[in-house]
Amino acid sequence: MREEAGTIDRGDGVRLAWRRIAGRGVGVVFLGGFNSDMTGSKAEFLAGWCEARGTPFLRFDYSGHGASEGRFVDGTIGRWAQDAACVLDALAPGPQVLVGSSMGGWIALLLARRRAPHALVGIAPAPDFTEDLMWAEFTPEIRATIEREGVWHRPSDYGAPYPITRALIEDGREHLLLRGPIALDVPVRILQGMDDPDVPWRHALRIAEAITGGDVRVTLVKDGDHRLSRPADLALLGETLAPLLL
Repeated sequence: MREEAGTIDRGDGVRLAWRRIAGRGVGVVFLGGFNSDMTGSKAEFLAGWCEARGTPFLRFDYSGHGASEGRFVDGTIGRWAQDAACVLDALAPGPQVLVGSSMGGWIALLLARRRAPHALVGIAPAPDFTEDLMWAEFTPEIRATIEREGVWHRPSDYGAPYPITRALIEDGREHLLLRGPIALDVPVRILQGMDDPDVPWRHALRIAEAITGGDVRVTLVKDGDHRLSRPADLALLGETLAPLLL
């Protein structure tokens, strides 16, 4: 079945790009990471995997990411969560399994508070990363730059330096989840590499502990990195997802 593509106005003239595969039964929605897009290896794997199974699949780009309009520097966790809610509400009716990678795991948990998913899969999920994995780790000099200039360009192992804005940090504080229990009672599966330089594997255990539901499982991949995009990692993703769609 062919994948259709389009854009949707999020309500203020900024158009968000999406791709969708039709199917039957519970659907899968992929939520990408910070400064990534919907053409990455995990999204492409899921598209092929869902198409082969006849499972509905939706992927999209947040504003300022990939093929969507808007500027990355203007984005915040709250804004990108609203982008995701807009796309889901318009294009993903019925029960959905939310698959969130890195920042997408935070977005998925925020979405789950307003519309309970059928299940949730986190791939190195990173709720609260702006505060716990960025701000807390920044030097006083970096913090001062962000507070004074409103932005600092962080070097990246995956490409050009990218902006970390004061707005991103301050808005992130409005959406922190790990300061208390996360009321969620659906199946949750977390895949986490123990060799992840960006999200420490103990972060996954914090998430599992915070979620109030009992059906939560964490799978640690000892030699896994942040992306978890090797063939064996992608196979594990498929094996983890399949039982959640029954």
